[in-house]
Amino acid sequence: MKILYVHFHDLPDEQFHARLLTLLAEYTPLVQALPPDAALADVSGSLRYFGTDAPALAERIRARTGGLYGIRTTVGVAANPMLARMVAADGPPSAVRSLPDDIDEVTAFLAGKPTPALHGVGPATARALSSYGLDSVGRISAAPLGTLQRILGVTAGRRLHEAARGLDPTPVVPSAPPRSMRVEHGFGHDELDRSRQRAALLTLTDRLGQQLRAESQAARALTLTVRHADRSTTTRTRTLREPTAHTPALTSLAYELHDRLALQRARVRVLGLRAEELIADELTSRQLLLDPDDERARRLETVADHARNRFGPAAARPAATAPHVA
Repeated sequence: MKILYVHFHDLPDEQFHARLLTLLAEYTPLVQALPPDAALADVSGSLRYFGTDAPALAERIRARTGGLYGIRTTVGVAANPMLARMVAADGPPSAVRSLPDDIDEVTAFLAGKPTPALHGVGPATARALSSYGLDSVGRISAAPLGTLQRILGVTAGRRLHEAARGLDPTPVVPSAPPRSMRVEHGFGHDELDRSRQRAALLTLTDRLGQQLRAESQAARALTLTVRHADRSTTTRTRTLREPTAHTPALTSLAYELHDRLALQRARVRVLGLRAEELIADELTSRQLLLDPDDERARRLETVADHARNRFGPAAARPAATAPHVA
């Protein structure tokens, strides 16, 4: 395969990203949007048609985005999405960088990289690995699979073992236009009590997370809409740290958005939450975290989802939810 990771710098607005995706689609139908400012493109089947190689095609794309729109673009060219991302980041912006398919060159490229350079490795995982002397991709690659699995667990250890060897089976999946999913709660009266508003938000994030997981979707962003007693509305949107359908992550961001609105004296009639820029859950790459509380919460979330599917929505709900917002 020949994969391009295309990073558009300093986009003025979201419409520009969509416009640049259309430009990429002129070179291959296999374009996966990575909002707000990047994309993956599989050009394996396009090279013969254009009569060129992948780095030259990438340079053509970079030149066109600059010439047509004045946008600086960095393109990484490699055999899979992970390597394309890494080689794109391996230097100053506004350039085309290519990593040959040769296994020796891939090994040499990865060997000196710090552990967090691997996509999906978070700070906690990097610290844990470093405590065992595994502070570079080269050292992780040399470690036995069993050692990594004892440190991180079976699945995460295997994933890291493959990544450290430059393996990434993730396909480039053409993106449908990002869609959204919305839930809302009406109070039926002017609600000034902040704690009741937050209880309603907890109910909403619980419902929203369940709906996302039921459809195997993850949200990249969350929007909070507040409708006031005078029928005016206030809206705030923020991008999540990583695409997720995990209720605690949605709740944390919803509370943060609520805090930023400073609604101490506001008379609130309706609270609405909208999960934005949805993508298939299988396309997400959750950070490898060594957080037993997080893993426990995810297991409980799965159990609660099964209970609701079998016995109905009331079978499981957040303990902190007040009865009047159930």
